[in-house]
Amino acid sequence: MANIALLIAGGSGARMHQNIPKQFLTVNERPVIVYTLEAFQNHPEINAIAAVCIEGWESVLWAYAKQFNITKLKYVVQGGKNGQASIRNGVFELEKHYDPEDIVLIHDAIRPMVSADIISDCIVTARKYGCAITVIPCAEAMMQTDNGEVSIGSYPRDNLRRTQTPQAFFLGKICDLHRKALDAGITNSVASCTLMIEMGEQVHFSMGSEKNIKLTTVEDIDIFKALLAARRSDWLK
Repeated sequence: MANIALLIAGGSGARMHQNIPKQFLTVNERPVIVYTLEAFQNHPEINAIAAVCIEGWESVLWAYAKQFNITKLKYVVQGGKNGQASIRNGVFELEKHYDPEDIVLIHDAIRPMVSADIISDCIVTARKYGCAITVIPCAEAMMQTDNGEVSIGSYPRDNLRRTQTPQAFFLGKICDLHRKALDAGITNSVASCTLMIEMGEQVHFSMGSEKNIKLTTVEDIDIFKALLAARRSDWLK
């Protein structure tokens, strides 16, 4: 049974206010997406990597894979009009090449600090329960609001989890779910885990980390650089 990583790199990164998509920004002489690719390339349980790529950047991604020796990258698929469509494009392509019982780990290309432990726990949980959503506890106080300016109450943080990626599923299951969602008119769910919930499915949690950050803003790039520097320091000890 295979484990396939599906990197979602279909976004334009408007909140970065950059001329190129954020997944292709260079940090310490390496594109962000290469760090993410390397995390799955170096994991012994990952058999192959596919990527859903923003239109016009496919050849750039293949060139980076060759330059940085990402030998597990097998498929590059064009992104869709939103996240759900991009993921659907990716899993439908994988369905042509792999078995329904194989595991697909759907991961944000802009989460370059995903660790081997997170990937491993996601695979184990998905094999056991059929799906695995990487999460971390909610440490902050959570306030409810109707207008974004005034609070109308709070919500118990112990009942909340912050979702990350990877989010892993049996390939046949997630493909069927996307087909049923299309039939039901659900076309813009924000993540695979929310699509599961909207379709009446239960999700199981796997281990995440505060370091597994998503690079959404310029400030996130600064945090990423600091985490890279800390990792280099650990290697030098």
